[in-house]
Amino acid sequence: MRAFIEERGYAPGDRIPPERRLIDLLGISRAALRRALEVLERDGVIWRHVGKGTFVSYGAGEGAGQDAFAGLGHHLTPYRMMRARICIEPAIAREAAMNASREALTRISAIAQRAEVSTYWAEYERQDDQFHRAIAEAADNALLLAVFDSLNRVRREVAWGAVTRSSARPSRGHSSFAEHGAILAAIEAHDGDAAFDAMRRHLRSVSSRLFGEA
Repeated sequence: MRAFIEERGYAPGDRIPPERRLIDLLGISRAALRRALEVLERDGVIWRHVGKGTFVSYGAGEGAGQDAFAGLGHHLTPYRMMRARICIEPAIAREAAMNASREALTRISAIAQRAEVSTYWAEYERQDDQFHRAIAEAADNALLLAVFDSLNRVRREVAWGAVTRSSARPSRGHSSFAEHGAILAAIEAHDGDAAFDAMRRHLRSVSSRLFGEA
């Protein structure tokens, strides 16, 4: 997929062909294609807008040396990374509440439900990552999505260290489930201030679990 995007000369903002066409062009299965698209989306190479298609991200074609965020995570502590998220993501949630389409709301809800039935931590974390990105997509602003993707790339660079888990999967009472529900409810109600507050409470809760903050 990366080679396909480069060889076809797709520029940032360009829409790539739909899945059915890509399957024919690349000669791969739908399952393999979707796994590839998930990886590229997670890496910030593409972004998907429900109902409109899949697009090449701004900055996707730049080399690592040209990316102002490249390597930044190696100079950040996990605590400062969380502080950055607390500053930025609530504002994105507010924009999502103002601009989310019905399709975007359906996607956010579906991801939240998948997170709740995750059978192991790695799957929950994948769904949690998708939940936050779906909210950034729902803001319907290419620049905010690019900011979120850059933030996410830096987050993956930060050395978090080993996280000790007391169970194989999140418990039914895992606090993030209710926090995600509050964020979703605020976005569904198109209440920007409530979405901002719900996202900030959620990230502060995560920070408290990680760093023992009050």
